[in-house]
Amino acid sequence: MKKVFLTAALGLVTLAGYAQWSNPADEIPAYHPAPPARGTTLPPLLSGNQLTGPSFHYQWQVKVYQQAATVQDVLYQLPCYCRCDKALGHQSLHSCFEDTHGAVCSTCAKEEAYAYKMTRLGKTPKQIREGIERKDYEQIDLDQVGGS
Repeated sequence: MKKVFLTAALGLVTLAGYAQWSNPADEIPAYHPAPPARGTTLPPLLSGNQLTGPSFHYQWQVKVYQQAATVQDVLYQLPCYCRCDKALGHQSLHSCFEDTHGAVCSTCAKEEAYAYKMTRLGKTPKQIREGIERKDYEQIDLDQVGGS
């Protein structure tokens, strides 16, 4: 009887763990569906001399932060498919650039570069989000972003 109970308990724990960490293909990571409310101040992004040190070895790492500073409201409205919402509690792609995560994660960096490029082409945050959901950001060459 003890073996049956132990096996059942182990099975339930395994099932619960699987459900918690499963990532269905249609599940969209955290993002905000609208720009920040008027008067809302977003958390600051890293800038200036904060863009140095062990997380910033390549030109593209600095460049994505510089670009991010110009499209903050757009990044706020975009998901991040590295799943840092689950692992780090990030609320949107904007969160990735509030610390060094955006410099060490190529998914975040490519999504930012894609968002910047699409914003410059006149795309709306909704259109950019749809492109990110299609994984269009994967076309981004980070070495080209940094001008290398």
